[in-house]
Amino acid sequence: MKLPLNEKMKFVEKMVALHLRPIVLAQDVVTDSAIRRLIVDAGEDVQALLTLCKADITSKNEVKVKKFLANLEVVKEKIIAVTERDNLRNFQPPVDGFDIMNTFLIEDKTKIGAIKTTVREAILEGEIKNDREEAWALMVKIAEQMGLSKIKPE
Repeated sequence: MKLPLNEKMKFVEKMVALHLRPIVLAQDVVTDSAIRRLIVDAGEDVQALLTLCKADITSKNEVKVKKFLANLEVVKEKIIAVTERDNLRNFQPPVDGFDIMNTFLIEDKTKIGAIKTTVREAILEGEIKNDREEAWALMVKIAEQMGLSKIKPE
């Protein structure tokens, strides 16, 4: 839209991009990883997103409105449960680029990014816990698979 990307516009852009996801996540077969991704993608604005979704529920058909409102409550409950269980509020992976650079003495941003992304995805998929010990072990494993050797212990 060629508007300046200030904080308000970034917020609006995020809300527009995410506004349909909570309604889709109301199904019974939704995985925890889908909820984790929503929480991480919405970040601090998850409550604002849920408010927007509630405002989006408009119909003259009261049955549909009640169904969608009930589904939205299911999503809220799932978000609360996953957030509490997985410690995802303001999610930041327990290992960062500095850990990777300092441990393996590398500056190659593509390798650093690949390791960070793999650790992040493993946490969001529920393959490892969101804690430093498991993230560190996975970081070392990935780096070794890339041919990097550990220079500095944790």
